[in-house]
Amino acid sequence: MTPSHSHDAVVVGASIAGCATATLLARAGARVALVERSPDPDAYKVACTHFMLGAAVPVLDRLEITDAIRAAGAVPNEIHLHTRYGWVRPPLADGFPYPRHGYNLRRSVLDPMLRRMAADTDGVELLLGHTVDQLVRRGKRVNGVVARTRSGDRVELAAPLVVGADGRGSRVADLAELPARVRPHNRFLFFAHYRDLTLATGSVSQMWMLEPDVVYAFPNDDGVTVLCVMPSAERLPEFKADMEGSFERAFAGLPEGPDLAAARRVSPVMGKVSIPNVTRRVAAPGLALAGDAAMASDPLWGVGVAFGLLSAEMLADSVAPHLANERALDAALRRYRRRHRARLGPHHLVTSDFSTGRPLNPLERLMYHAAALDGRSADHFAAFGGRCMSVARYLSPPALARAGWIVARGSRA
Repeated sequence: MTPSHSHDAVVVGASIAGCATATLLARAGARVALVERSPDPDAYKVACTHFMLGAAVPVLDRLEITDAIRAAGAVPNEIHLHTRYGWVRPPLADGFPYPRHGYNLRRSVLDPMLRRMAADTDGVELLLGHTVDQLVRRGKRVNGVVARTRSGDRVELAAPLVVGADGRGSRVADLAELPARVRPHNRFLFFAHYRDLTLATGSVSQMWMLEPDVVYAFPNDDGVTVLCVMPSAERLPEFKADMEGSFERAFAGLPEGPDLAAARRVSPVMGKVSIPNVTRRVAAPGLALAGDAAMASDPLWGVGVAFGLLSAEMLADSVAPHLANERALDAALRRYRRRHRARLGPHHLVTSDFSTGRPLNPLERLMYHAAALDGRSADHFAAFGGRCMSVARYLSPPALARAGWIVARGSRA
């Protein structure tokens, strides 16, 4: 065991949430060890929709990386949604009080960019090729980690705060024995990258809700369009028998759908067959979770990157002033836990409920129907879909009353 290195925080996982957390803490004056098991600084998450919701934009602006994302070719991700009621095309009218879009940028570009941002921040020590296999404790309190290098050396990193930002299968959460709740997910995900693919909507993303299947087309950087399908679990044998054929047939006959015959696929058809919804207790004395380690939600709605950034910001703002005082720090961690539950918990419950593969419920049918008829209702839906609006506000009595009035009229407003 090499001698202990002292930091104010150890962040485990140098992806979206980890890099954002480390950067924000260091900018507040903390000394941060950012620990990543991959030795490759350009490593990235492959299984992702590459969709950053509008809710993420203020955090990107705060990290001062929005201009770099645009320069890398990120595509503003306004989206048109097709349901049984027709197209929802938000006009994003003047006075729209939320970010008008997020960005589509492949993780092969985004992840290394965020890692470089963190590594270039004064106060951050990026430790690549380090795998955490033990938590250091003093009584019930976590006070650091023990990591193993690729050469087999073991390094102890001491800190009053350890952050697990190591993804859906968080090793930190397992070591800390933090309780988790798992909700079933009855769809699976397959996706592929295409070039020379023309969409009827141009650079605007598309989503088709086929009940229970869901299909997407997301224009991304460098002329690449990411196509995704999320069929119901009962169709998995069909896809396994003919993965590429089943994938391409999912786009046949869609309203304003893409013509794959004129396009060139530039990646394998990739996917995940098990994507359960997982929530964990996000804080304990000396310990916090962020990103997918804290809450892994249905990827159908593209919330992963945004929730990772939002949780990083909430955590850093909660704890940064209190790292020198353990008692104050643990109180701050409890506040973070409450903020995380209040801000993200209701969205997770809604997406988890829909991930069962059920058809649209009466409230969803009302809101989608109204959004297909009325621009103001479509903008209301866009704000909620971008996770810029709470569930309570989206389904507020005035919003439901207007939707009911629009649907009762039965004509476009």
